[in-house]
Amino acid sequence: MSQAHAYAAQDANSPLAPFNFERREVGPHDVQIDILYCGVCHSDLHMARNEWGGTVFPVVPGHEIVGRISKVGEHVSAFKVGQIAGVGCMVDSCQHCSSCDEGLEQYCENGFTGTYSAEDKVSGGYTYGGYASNIVVSEKFVLRISDKLDPAGAAPLLCAGITTWSPLRHWKVGPGQKVGIVGLGGLGHMGVKLAHAMGAHVVLFTTSPDKREDALRLGAHEVVVSRDADQMAAHANSFDFILNTVAAQHDLDAFMVLLKREGTMTLVGLPEHPHPSPSVANLIFKRRHLAGSLIGGIAETQEMLDFCAEHNIHSDIEMIKIQDINQAYERMLKSDVKYRFVIDMASLAA
Repeated sequence: MSQAHAYAAQDANSPLAPFNFERREVGPHDVQIDILYCGVCHSDLHMARNEWGGTVFPVVPGHEIVGRISKVGEHVSAFKVGQIAGVGCMVDSCQHCSSCDEGLEQYCENGFTGTYSAEDKVSGGYTYGGYASNIVVSEKFVLRISDKLDPAGAAPLLCAGITTWSPLRHWKVGPGQKVGIVGLGGLGHMGVKLAHAMGAHVVLFTTSPDKREDALRLGAHEVVVSRDADQMAAHANSFDFILNTVAAQHDLDAFMVLLKREGTMTLVGLPEHPHPSPSVANLIFKRRHLAGSLIGGIAETQEMLDFCAEHNIHSDIEMIKIQDINQAYERMLKSDVKYRFVIDMASLAA
């Protein structure tokens, strides 16, 4: 067992505070990573405050982890001590169901093991995440981080990056397609960057006119204010694909009517309250598709990281100290971040 220092929430109403615990011993197929950076996802806040229910306390959040490998098990061949590596939203899965066999561990029929607040099938108890000094993970769930990537800017790719990459790849976004991205937050700004790099014509939908300049800088070719009925109507029946990253309840029909015949809108934001039910007619009369997507498998996450290294794509981040995490949560609730907080875990020593 190795000692780990972290920040944890002891219950749903407590701020995150220093917390010590023990990581499991490094097994034959395990990798130990000393964490350098950890991105801050909105899911961390939901879980720390038990807003989705089911959080096991104390909880150490964090599933956008980049660090340096400090130890490897005797049977590990793909990773070496000193290498920069990452860990995303999963640290285990059953490895034998049809989804796992296809490299889609996020859809594991027996349930994947989340990086934090999930039953640890290896050592018992529950998993602790990346707001910590180190982590021990099976080599199957460790990812290579290219030297071409800035480690801090790469951390959010482990969630925000793969959450947008997976549907863009699955629905074969590429040159000649018109693609909409709804929302310009942590997920949306990655969707814009990736869709642009894939060669699509990218249109950013936002409720905030003042985000126009930033959206264009990130790679959008056009910006549409979704509250403006005339701007929306001008794009009716024209989109091949729309990636909807908004996690707040909203009218899906406003975007469904923008799809071409047989176009698809995919949802990746999980709202606290259900969206109003979309019109079935908007689906039937144009054979449109409304779909959902969950993070991504390990193989496609590695593919995404390699693509980002090749195209010099990082998340736009604001670096913080771990001591400022509670203030960062409050700012995140106000969308006061462009576009992802990343914790410099060296601050943990203070």
